[in-house]
Amino acid sequence: MTTAPWRDPALPVAARVDDLLARMTLEEKVAQLYGVWVGATTDGDGVAPLQQQMSDDDHDWDELITRGLGQLTRPFGTAPVDPAAGARALATTQRRIVAAGRFGIPALAHEECLAGFTAWRATAYPVPLAWGASFDPDLVEEMARRIGRDLRSVGVHQGLAPVLDVVRDPRWGRVEETIGEDPYLVGTVGAAYVRGLESAGIVATLKHFAGYASSAGARNLAPVRAGVREFADVTLPPFEMALREGGARSVMAAYTETDGVPASADPALLTGLLREEWGFTGTVVADYFGVGFLQTLHRVAGNTAEAAHLALAAGIDVELPTVKCYGTPLLEAVRAGEVPEALIERSARRVLRQKCELGLLDADWTPDPQSDPDRTGDLDSAVAPDSILAPDSDSDSDVAPDSALAPNPPAAPDSTLDPGSPAAPNSTLDLDSPANRAVARRLAEESVVLLDNPDGLLPLVPDTRLAVVGPRAADALAMLGCYSFPSHVLPSHPDVPSGIDIPTVLDALRAELPDAKVTFAEGCDTAGPDTSGFAEAVARTAEADVCVAVLGDRAGLFGRGTSGEGCDASDLRLPGVQGALLDALVATGVPVVLVLLTGRPYALGRWHGRLGAVVQAFFPGEEGGPAVAGVLSGRVTPSGRLPVSVPRLPGGQPWTYLQPPLGLAGEVSNLDPTPLYPFGHGRSYTTFRWEDPAARDAEIDTAGTYDISVTVRNTGDRAGAEVVQLYLHDPVASVTRPDVRLIGYRRLELAPGEARRVTFRFHADLSAFTDRTGRRVVEPGALELRLAASSTDVRHTARLTLNGPERVVGAGRRLRCGTEVSSVRETPEATDGASG
Repeated sequence: MTTAPWRDPALPVAARVDDLLARMTLEEKVAQLYGVWVGATTDGDGVAPLQQQMSDDDHDWDELITRGLGQLTRPFGTAPVDPAAGARALATTQRRIVAAGRFGIPALAHEECLAGFTAWRATAYPVPLAWGASFDPDLVEEMARRIGRDLRSVGVHQGLAPVLDVVRDPRWGRVEETIGEDPYLVGTVGAAYVRGLESAGIVATLKHFAGYASSAGARNLAPVRAGVREFADVTLPPFEMALREGGARSVMAAYTETDGVPASADPALLTGLLREEWGFTGTVVADYFGVGFLQTLHRVAGNTAEAAHLALAAGIDVELPTVKCYGTPLLEAVRAGEVPEALIERSARRVLRQKCELGLLDADWTPDPQSDPDRTGDLDSAVAPDSILAPDSDSDSDVAPDSALAPNPPAAPDSTLDPGSPAAPNSTLDLDSPANRAVARRLAEESVVLLDNPDGLLPLVPDTRLAVVGPRAADALAMLGCYSFPSHVLPSHPDVPSGIDIPTVLDALRAELPDAKVTFAEGCDTAGPDTSGFAEAVARTAEADVCVAVLGDRAGLFGRGTSGEGCDASDLRLPGVQGALLDALVATGVPVVLVLLTGRPYALGRWHGRLGAVVQAFFPGEEGGPAVAGVLSGRVTPSGRLPVSVPRLPGGQPWTYLQPPLGLAGEVSNLDPTPLYPFGHGRSYTTFRWEDPAARDAEIDTAGTYDISVTVRNTGDRAGAEVVQLYLHDPVASVTRPDVRLIGYRRLELAPGEARRVTFRFHADLSAFTDRTGRRVVEPGALELRLAASSTDVRHTARLTLNGPERVVGAGRRLRCGTEVSSVRETPEATDGASG
């Protein structure tokens, strides 16, 4: 039998896709442009905005898949599914999709993977804000590689991460999902995540393109009023870096509108900039219900067909999470001549090209996930909990029935469940392996920030009397962000266990300090008004040598938490009555160590100078309890640095450190926005000396380079890490510029007495900005390069003069400041600049 050209892997991808498209009907092409979200509820709380109103669960599955199917939405992230059973159910569903259509094209399965694979029993890693605090892109890349391997092991092809939004207002609920308030930090760490995920064969999806974090008043989905320069110089660079340096193959359009134009209907953004200027060739997917929102929320479309036309013309290739606008309404509009069929052809070509690159068009494709040597055991012994069964199912099978993925399916052939069949995987699927947990622990430890320790109260004395107080001390969910499965999905399944071990801070402290006498009092709820627990908390504190107050956020969705998607804050006071509890604890006179487990920074000026120490952890994941306890005990030397500024006062927002002169403190206003702890700040238990700087004043041309170096020596008695940061100051420019901005960094791990030299290779392109005409230019004139331990703690300065003509730079400009690290009196060990 002759193989059709589109099935031949020896042919170029473009030729294969051309051949397949020529054979497909309009209906079959359109079917590749949407996903289906089976199992999404139209009642209850939901995990997507307006899920109840926008979901449509009346599709005839058997009829629908006869035309093929573009995507399967969240087969593991919608309800608790045993990984092994879910992998088998997904494979069975894929077989049905292949068998139903003329061409046998499988669907592309996608999942959320922001802080780990959002699935039951999968590792819950630290949230992205903690990635930023680590200043360690290499470790983030390793984490993402492990996430990608887990996704691939169950048959998933695409991950909806990373979030590359740059924090513009810390009151925004989704700050926890961002990497920080600086575009260079977001871009370098985000690109590392992309490299890791893509190296495992998973399509990384950059989101939310673009401007989502700049919503007015920090309200989720509110209009964006960013100017063209803020958009070009703050919002866009992380996406460009993740595409160019990370190799991301998909982009998700943002929900928001900028200056009246929704991102999902903006051809200048999704086609002109993304594809024509940046050269992107992958797929653009809608955020969940984002196409329909053009009609219901933005009101730029009068019906679903108009919404589909706007989105498709702008450049959205795939409607997610489920078919609504890109189904029958779009087909009818094309047949009526209202939508050009060329738009269908364009997006179908992109989708099929990606499926071809993933091997989904190959004749020997199989739905069974690749086996992983790290996972041992017998898949057939895996038991699916009752919670994964469809509501109308009476199955008592030990594997997830097809109904977990597709409504009312026919029975699968017996061979798919036969342990001896090639179709049956032969190992269990451990999505929370010891290796995963080791990476989660290391990242959590590196991300903990010691904000203050004025009198050396930390590390704690091993045999101290310790009062642990606060609503986050004994709650495992205090470690997790809103996209970790236990916080994201399990609130709708209260009888299902978390599926992973999540030690609390209280438990971890008791294990870390076995000789200490540890007592506990909750004191208050995370967000409630009840103060009746204050008395017990004060009593326990009065009996102790030290009080550890563990306060912070509860992650949730759409108002069901104090941090997370749709959980925006009116100001930056600690939630509920936690601030009053802290006042009561401080008033005892017992030294108080404040430990914050949060998704955003909170104003701490009220307690400045009154606390024994302050430790900040941004939802540090399942290993966060031991990581925090390790810092408190001294087993871990703190090395995290702030990816966001910590404000002094709760009002006066929005503010980040990327401020032009009039955004800084001055006599023209009585409000002082200066943060209590600046971007990049973090203390240690050891000491470092910065010596022998090579930071001479120099002249280079506007296309030139300049090396600036410093030696950092650990002068303490314990190992530790210093983060050397390089900032740019532009004294005079044709438009106002941030007073300082990060353009390079390098994390240095140093043993006691060890010294290493770091060199930053500055290129003039790194000084580029958007001028009054909208061009990105390098201007001649004076610059300052500042070697610093934070955005305000400058250690050495080099003054440069750029000579020559103004240069216009574009998509090929240098985005990263290369770094080189060498041991003192030894040869350089690294020159690739991979860590910023």
